[in-house]
Order: sequence, then structure tokens, then C-alpha cells
Amino acid sequence: MATGFYTHADCLRHEMGNWHPECPARLQAIEDQLIAGRIDALIERESPPLVDEADLLRVHTQAHIDHIRRAAPTEGYAAIDPDTSMNPHSLQAALRAAGAAVAATDAVIAGRFDNAFCSVRPPGHHAEPARAMGFCFFNNVAIAARHALDVHGLERVAVIDFDVHHGNGTEAAFSGDPRVLMCSIFQHPFYPYSGTENQAKNMVNVPIAARSKGDVVREAVDLLWLPRLHEFKPQMLFVSAGFDAHREDDLGNLGLVEDDYTWLTEQVRQIAARYANGRIVSCLEGGYNLSALGRSVVAHVKALAGL
Repeated sequence: MATGFYTHADCLRHEMGNWHPECPARLQAIEDQLIAGRIDALIERESPPLVDEADLLRVHTQAHIDHIRRAAPTEGYAAIDPDTSMNPHSLQAALRAAGAAVAATDAVIAGRFDNAFCSVRPPGHHAEPARAMGFCFFNNVAIAARHALDVHGLERVAVIDFDVHHGNGTEAAFSGDPRVLMCSIFQHPFYPYSGTENQAKNMVNVPIAARSKGDVVREAVDLLWLPRLHEFKPQMLFVSAGFDAHREDDLGNLGLVEDDYTWLTEQVRQIAARYANGRIVSCLEGGYNLSALGRSVVAHVKALAGL
């Protein structure tokens, strides 16, 4: 099975201060673990383009895009919200991250790869159509999913989100859209304090109590995600792959380990194999303990590649 691996040096140049957990070292930690696990030679590396504005506009408003462009500083930092800021390289990184998700979608649909992982930052799933927040500027997975629908003509896609935080931006983009089924787990109550009220029919949001371990998440997936996915029969799957639910990650309080991420990825692969010709595009979201992040991404990529 051929798995594409999309990353770019631009994604290392975005940083929000030495104190910030969403830091360039996250991607470096992934690279180190790929090498240590001897996985690097088994994936196909791709250098993504910048995203087209037309793709951004399928999810985000013109006013939002213009605001992010205007906010980009020429030096120092520009605050977007209390947790999110831009340096002079942040805009380029955000455009590159979204471009990776779109390019991976094109490649997987064209049959160049069976699936792909985008090792990019900034992350995206908190970015709403008209608002940047939670370390996110543009919603990479939502942009890629809408590209698959509107450009490639797919009729049904699924979004899987296993980040410790609810993907409020992705829900805002797709709530009520019958072409999209979103399945998510997230710690609750927890930032961004969303996902539990007024769910649209195409949302399968599963709040998980703090200190829960992998068995609780696996049961939720078995009982709540998988029946809906089999009913929906997606033609492609997109994954918001956050690894901050790992038991070693201090930004959350769940207890997942690498075996849980392998299991989750295998469930996604089985759905993709049955209904979607194996087509999956996965994009990095959270994960802030560097060692746990690197190990978890290796587990995820190995499972994508069937290794």
C-alpha cells in the first residue's frame, strides 16, 4: 500500500513564541521517530504547493481570508486570540498546510497513493468559516473535504476527528450538510466547550470524560461511529489526527496510547477499504508531548500503510 507523506519547511517557520506548545519542534519530533522506526524509507514524500484562494473560499469567508492576510506581521507577533498569534512566516505556513491537504486529496483520488498523511502546521480543526482560533487559521481538513466534493464530484465524505479537543471549526463548516458525516471523540467538558448541544443529524460527536482510557474510546467507536459510517458509505475519509489525547500529553487529560491510535486508524482503513477504494487523507492536528507525538504519528502512519 502506497502512503504519501506531505510536509514542507515552511511549516517549521511559523512559531508563536518559545513558551507556546504548538511549536516547530513538533514536526521535528515526528521526523526523528520516523527515522528511528525505519518508516521513512517506506513512505512517499511530497512537497505541497500553497493552497489556491478558491479552495479557501469553499470553507472560509472572503472577510476571514482578508483578515488573516492583513493581520500577518512583517516583524514580531500579531495576536489573533489569547492562544493564537502570527509571526512573519505564519501566513505562508498556513497556506502551505492547507495546500498539503488539497494536494494529498488530488493525489489519492487520482490513484497515485492509496492514502496520505500531512505532517503540517499550523493545525486547522478549530478554524471556523469566519474565525481563527485555538492555534488554527484555516481548516485544512474541511478545505480538503470540500475540494473532494466540489471539485472532484464525490457525493459522500466522512471526517474522523480523534483530537482531545472538539473540532468546532469542522462542525461549523459541515453542520447540516448531508454530503458529510463527521465522527468525533473529545474530552468534555474542555476547550472549546462545544460539540454537545444542538447537534445536526450528520454529526456523531462523542464526549469523553477526563481520565478515560482507550477502552472507553474503542467502545464509543464500536457502538456509535462504526454503525453510522457503515450506513453512510463514504466515498473518501478525512482524518483530523490529533494526538493530544495521549496519556503523556499535558494539554489534555485522556489516557490513549500508541496501540489505541493504531486501532483507530485500522477502523478507518477498514471503512475506507469497504466503501471508498481505500481513500484516506489524514492531517496533523494536536499533540504536544514531543515524544508521545512522534511515537503516535509513527503508529498512525504505519497503520495507514498497512505495515
